[in-house]
Amino acid sequence: MIQSMTGYGKSVVTFNGKKIHVEIKSLNSKALDLSTRIAPLYREKEMEIRQAVSKALLRGKVDVSVWVEKDEAAEAAPINKALVENYYKQIKDIAAGSGIPEPQDWFTTLLRMPDVMTKTEAEELGDEEWAVVSRGVDEALSALVDFRKQEGEALCRQFTEKVDNIASLLASIEVYEKSRVEKIRQRIIEGLKSIPEIEYDKNRLEQELIYYIEKLDISEEKQRLANHLKYFRETMADGIGQGKKLGFIAQEMGREINTTGSKSNNAEMQNIVVKMKDELEQIKEQVLNVL
Repeated sequence: MIQSMTGYGKSVVTFNGKKIHVEIKSLNSKALDLSTRIAPLYREKEMEIRQAVSKALLRGKVDVSVWVEKDEAAEAAPINKALVENYYKQIKDIAAGSGIPEPQDWFTTLLRMPDVMTKTEAEELGDEEWAVVSRGVDEALSALVDFRKQEGEALCRQFTEKVDNIASLLASIEVYEKSRVEKIRQRIIEGLKSIPEIEYDKNRLEQELIYYIEKLDISEEKQRLANHLKYFRETMADGIGQGKKLGFIAQEMGREINTTGSKSNNAEMQNIVVKMKDELEQIKEQVLNVL
């Protein structure tokens, strides 16, 4: 079954009071166009994330976001008590020695001093935390693939309907095809009869008529178009990664339909060709979304 390139997946995992969000979006693209926005702590694992995404999604314009939502209690920066007392003592000494008045609001003054509320320890990514993050990436990818499968099923139903419509329209041409040849033949003969002064070789006329009618024959085009329709159905059933092939088949179908239209020489057949083109255009628009 085919898959769409459009998809969305999200997961939320927790580790030591932190909520780790993983969000992955995918749109159609000719190749894999991957962009990432990853929290600084996990940026060292960017290559591993990229490899997991490229292996699971194959193609498309993909955006990956990994961010952390920390617990407010854990997020609060600790106040460096020893440093505050040191600043307090220094300011008191300066005020006493210089005669400058002491600040009225000590807390505001002290908390504005450098490094009073700065975290001193740097976070390091441990194996346990990375295992949790990696699981979140896998869950988001799985959700996105499921989304792609659902979209692919909808596309498959739409393609099947359009292909069936083209096949039905192709079959309806036969009614006009036989009468068209006789009408062309009669039109040429009547045109010659309207010029009585001219003598012509009836055998040569018959040869020219046969040659002309053979040029208008669309049997080969009909056969090739029927084969393309069959191949399109078979390719849809082959599985994922068939988007480009389906696009090529649709192009070949368009060539046969255009040739049929140029050879039709009949108003009813031209109308049918226009309807087939309309169905094919809808296929071409949606086939761009197929993985």
